[in-house]
Amino acid sequence: MSAITPTRPSKSPPRGARPPLRKLRSATGSRRVFIHTVLIGVAIVMLYPLLWMLSSSLKPDTEIFTQPGLIPGSLRPENYSEGWSGSGNSFSLYITNSLIVTIGAVIGNVISCSLAAYAFARFEFRGKKIWFGLMLGTLMLPTQAVLIPQYTIFYNLTWINTFLPLIVPKFLAVDAFFIFLMVQFIRSIPRELDQAAMMDGANPFQIYWKIILPLMRPALITTTIFTFIWTYDDFLHQLVYLQQNDKFTVPLGLTLFLDQTSGSSYGAMFAMSTLALLPTLICFLIFQKRLVEGLATSGMKG
Repeated sequence: MSAITPTRPSKSPPRGARPPLRKLRSATGSRRVFIHTVLIGVAIVMLYPLLWMLSSSLKPDTEIFTQPGLIPGSLRPENYSEGWSGSGNSFSLYITNSLIVTIGAVIGNVISCSLAAYAFARFEFRGKKIWFGLMLGTLMLPTQAVLIPQYTIFYNLTWINTFLPLIVPKFLAVDAFFIFLMVQFIRSIPRELDQAAMMDGANPFQIYWKIILPLMRPALITTTIFTFIWTYDDFLHQLVYLQQNDKFTVPLGLTLFLDQTSGSSYGAMFAMSTLALLPTLICFLIFQKRLVEGLATSGMKG
């Protein structure tokens, strides 16, 4: 009886076998390095204008456009002190005016848009779909198309050269984007919560205040951030309605450094532009996590 010799396993892997784990890890690592390299390059390209503005805020006016590099040939930190008080008024006045307009707009949008969204999402009334469609249609309406009629209304109300045209409309739910955002979020909240509250004797406003409003915090934070940034950076409406220097906001205050007849103070303008970015940057850094959460939980749900 002959002895049975064991056969050695074949060295070549069978067809369809997965590659070794080391190769998978190396391929994944190389892919991550490539993606991070591309993202870093894109970030540098996007941040270059801000870095150039910061560098120009420390340069003399004669070097800003003659030496476009990021490293200043000679430092001139006096641009900040001159810009703070060199436009006729202290720049803190313009920052204060911007914060007054911005905070008023934020409060108005959060209150009015949430109420309008609650009505569209929870109530049934005649012509609801038509009114909702008309509201969405205003998103495609250019701002320039309604600027003259709005100016006529505010002129007849003697609101020109005041903050009222920039704040009061926000309390009338004029931003359809935020209404749509909140409607999508409220529709994702179970109606059983409303029914349970009604059984306990709560009226519609109590349901809105005690149940809907706390649950839609991500959408409210998203509305707050976007309203803050868009209102703080707005130039057109503030240029139309504000006429005196003591009413100017930050975007209008920066234009005072440019003079076509005499010399323009570009160094001071870039210095104040750098300082003007701080409120928006701080707001975004504090609420960036809530911003992503609000967009993910309200903008993607039907």
